[in-house]
Amino acid sequence: MLINTMKKINIYKKKILIRLDLNVPMKNNKITSDERIKSSLNTIKIALQNKSKIIILSHLGRPTEGKFKKKYSLLPIVKYLRKKFKKTIIHFKKNIYEEIKINYGEILIFENVRFNVGEKNNDKKLSKRYASLCDVFIMDAFGTAHRKESSTYGVGFFSKISCAGPLLMSEIKSLQKSIKNPKRPLITILGGSKISTKFNILKSLCKISDTVIVGGGIANTFLAIKNNIGNSIYEKNFIKLAKKLKKKYNIIIPIDSKVKQTNINEIKYIFKKSNTIQKNDEIMDIGKKSIKKIEKIIKKSKTIIWNGPVGVFESSEFRDGTKRIAYSISKNKKAFSIAGGGDTLAVINMFNLKNKISYISTGGGAFLEFIEKKTLPAINMLKKKYLKKINV
Repeated sequence: MLINTMKKINIYKKKILIRLDLNVPMKNNKITSDERIKSSLNTIKIALQNKSKIIILSHLGRPTEGKFKKKYSLLPIVKYLRKKFKKTIIHFKKNIYEEIKINYGEILIFENVRFNVGEKNNDKKLSKRYASLCDVFIMDAFGTAHRKESSTYGVGFFSKISCAGPLLMSEIKSLQKSIKNPKRPLITILGGSKISTKFNILKSLCKISDTVIVGGGIANTFLAIKNNIGNSIYEKNFIKLAKKLKKKYNIIIPIDSKVKQTNINEIKYIFKKSNTIQKNDEIMDIGKKSIKKIEKIIKKSKTIIWNGPVGVFESSEFRDGTKRIAYSISKNKKAFSIAGGGDTLAVINMFNLKNKISYISTGGGAFLEFIEKKTLPAINMLKKKYLKKINV
């Protein structure tokens, strides 16, 4: 691939800016899964071995630009890294335009880039500011490589040298290998709350998959084509589009669900067929019959793409569907399984299945978009930067 890599660039005693993906699940300002951070530790270690001046950028969640909110602060992650690198001085700054002083072998982490006005719109001024901080920009955040933002895309064009980090390269090579001439049947399992954020990718995955299994709020939108879904999460504006997809492709939707019923005096949980949901019901997980049906499909598959839980897995009462699917994937030794996304990583970690999935990607949307398009904006940026240098 025609891009520069961290391995090829001399970073010894250089000022380097690393864009990492430290967007980990949080609850009450505490990290609930550190898998994404662990994936980035090797990159930091390489930089420290080269006695670089290390500046790290990352986002966390989806805050409103220009407005600080504690729940989106990177401070818990900074504290985590300070424990991991006890002998290293790690600074933490909130203002990206503030003057910085850092010694060789030290790390400076800036606050959540999404607090910065212009970040999501790839603002030129902000991109130039990021680039002015370094001699070398290292893009190593695969999870955000599908976004044209200042810290993932714009900065690369204005930096003196831009290259891909080891994690990004590992993701690209592994995914390229996995989607080239996949063994069939190929199935996709797609969960999550919103079909709107995944509709285009869902459409593309339908084209390459023999079977697509949907769960969560995405499944609810499909169920709403013909059924009452009560108080369940779904997207009314996407029902017609979901209907067209369902008619054209082999999409499996739940035939039963575990629902939460809210009455005047009590809340109870029962299993119901998908066509018997009432107005006070809320779908929280797939049902027992749906699980058995999906397990049979997984058992016969040769390639599995998995992104997202099929229920509210954070609650012990509603994680059985996701758990059973995860175990079924791990037991199919004949299939090549690819899993990606923050919640998916949390599920794999929760059930200790890390070594039983063929390939685990740190990305969610990026993981799916790469499978769809075979490239990503950040990769295109690195290619353009490399070719510009060669042409000169």
